[in-house]
Amino acid sequence: MLRRCLEIATAILTLHPISIHHGKLIDAKPRHIVVGVTHSQTCMVLRGRLRALREAGFRVTLVCSPGPQAERVAAEEEIVFVPLKIRREIAPLHDAVALLRLSLLLFRLQPDLTEFSTPKAGLLGSIAAWIAGVPTRIYMLRGLRLEASRGLQHRILAVTERLAARCSHTVLCNSPSLRQRAIEMRLAPANKLELLGDGSSNGVDLQHYAPGPCSLRSRLSLPASAPVIGFVGRLTYAKGIPELIEAFDRILQQRPDAHLLLVGWFDAAEDALSHAWCNRILNHPRIHVTGMIPDTAPYYHAMDLLVLPSWREGFPNAVLEAAASGLPAITTLATGACDSVVHRQTGLLIPPGYPSALCEAILSLLENANSRHAMGDAARDRVIASFDLRQVLARTVAFYQNLAGSARFRRSPAAT
Repeated sequence: MLRRCLEIATAILTLHPISIHHGKLIDAKPRHIVVGVTHSQTCMVLRGRLRALREAGFRVTLVCSPGPQAERVAAEEEIVFVPLKIRREIAPLHDAVALLRLSLLLFRLQPDLTEFSTPKAGLLGSIAAWIAGVPTRIYMLRGLRLEASRGLQHRILAVTERLAARCSHTVLCNSPSLRQRAIEMRLAPANKLELLGDGSSNGVDLQHYAPGPCSLRSRLSLPASAPVIGFVGRLTYAKGIPELIEAFDRILQQRPDAHLLLVGWFDAAEDALSHAWCNRILNHPRIHVTGMIPDTAPYYHAMDLLVLPSWREGFPNAVLEAAASGLPAITTLATGACDSVVHRQTGLLIPPGYPSALCEAILSLLENANSRHAMGDAARDRVIASFDLRQVLARTVAFYQNLAGSARFRRSPAAT
C-alpha cells in the first residue's frame, strides 16, 4: 500500500497521467518509441514491427531520410513519419547537422524509448538519444558492415559500432552468430548484447509466404520446365553478385537450360556494382532483373531454389521468406547468413567468395530434385517452428514493454 501511494504521488508530481482500476496502477499515457533507420529503402524491413508496437499500446514515430518507401510503410503501419536527411556514406559536415537535428527532435518529442539501426542512423541516433537523455535507448544491430571493410575504414567503423553500443542501454542482435561476432570483436559487453529467441527482427508471415502455383514464369520469359536459380535483395558486391554471375556462367556449361532470376535492384550504396558488372548482367540472355519489387512473395514460386552468396548479413529475410515458400537456400558461412540455413537439412552453406563452390552447390540441388524438395519442406517446418511473424513480434513487444517498465521504476523515487 505504501509503495502504491508513493507511485501515485510520484506520477502526480511528474505530471504523468495514471488511473486506478480494481486496485492496480494503470498508465494512461502511452509509451512513445522513436524508431530510426538511415535510408527510406530500409523501412521495408520494419513492416509488421511498427504495427505490432502500435497495437501493443506504444505511440510510434519513424525517423529516416525522406523517400516513398518510408511514406508508404508509415501509412500502412499507421504511425507518424518524421523525414530527416541522413547520408549513408561518411560525410562529417552533413553528419554533424543530422546529429544536431536528431538531438533537437528527441528533446522535443521526449520519447520513452528509442530504437536506432543501420550503421549511420545507429551511430547518430544513439548519440542523439544519449544527449537527449532518453530513458531507454536500444541499438538494433542488423549486421556488421565493418566485416566487408579493410584498413582505416574498418577501424573507423569499429569505433562507430562501439560508440553506438556505449550510448545505448541495450544492443539487440538480429542473429546468434551476430551476437557472438560482436562479443569477439569487443563491440559491447556480453551482458548488453541481447538476442530474442532464435533471431530475426520480424519473422515471416506464413500465410503470405507459402508454397503455391507459379503465375509469373511466362511474364518473366521463363520456360515452364527450365531450372530457375533465384536471388532476392540488393544487387551489390557485398551480396556476392559477382560470384553469383561467375558461378551461373559455369552452370550454363552443364545446364544450358538454366535461368537466373534476380529479384532486386542496383543499389547506389558504397558497395555498388561497377558499370561493367551492371552491363554484363543486363545484357546476359539468361539473367532476368526485376528491379525493386514491393511484394516478392509470388516470385519465390517461379524459383527452384534461392541463392544468397553474401559476405555479411544480420539475419537475411529473403532466406526465411524462401523457406516459408518451401524452397531450399544456398547461402554462406558469413555472420548472420549461417544462422538462416541448417546445412544439408534446409539448404547448403558454403564459404563466401568462391564461385566454384557456389556452382557445385547449385548443381547438386538442381540435379537432385528429391533432395531439393525435402530440404524445402524442412525449411518451411523450421520457419513455422521458430520464425512465425506473430511469435517473433510478440517477443519483441514483450521485451520492449519490459524495458519501458523497468526504466520507469529506475527513475521513480518509490523504486529506489
